[in-house]
Amino acid sequence: MRQADIVFALCLLVLAGLIAWESLALNIGWGLNGPEGGFFPFWLAVGLGLCSLVILAQAAWHAAPALHKPLVAPGGWGPLLTVALPAIAMVALSECIGLYPATALYLAFYMRWVGQHRWPLVLAVSICLPLGSYFLFDKWFMIPMPKGLWGEHLGL
Repeated sequence: MRQADIVFALCLLVLAGLIAWESLALNIGWGLNGPEGGFFPFWLAVGLGLCSLVILAQAAWHAAPALHKPLVAPGGWGPLLTVALPAIAMVALSECIGLYPATALYLAFYMRWVGQHRWPLVLAVSICLPLGSYFLFDKWFMIPMPKGLWGEHLGL
């Protein structure tokens, strides 16, 4: 577990450095209209870097336990993959069919497979939530969400 903490802390530290570096290109200062584009990402990267240093210090200075426990307990991969695989599939589908249809499919699949809810509730949630999000973001706030390859070809 100690090695996993050290590796994970180093990965987070590298990620924090990359985010901070990229946010410097967006200006991290305060402009006439408020914070510049890189202000919040930069300070979030600083916070992430500090937290990763704390994790690294704790892992390095604490004595290693006598027993070496695996990172994931036996039988723990099943629930982990039950959550991770549908989420990965949703991200991949978002590129093809757009965010809203992918969200509808993800919700329907996850509610029915994992939650074992009845079909009327599954259909109500998986249709109403993406539809409500569409009207909220695309129509009301005018923030376009990813339409995917199919949405671009259909002119959505």
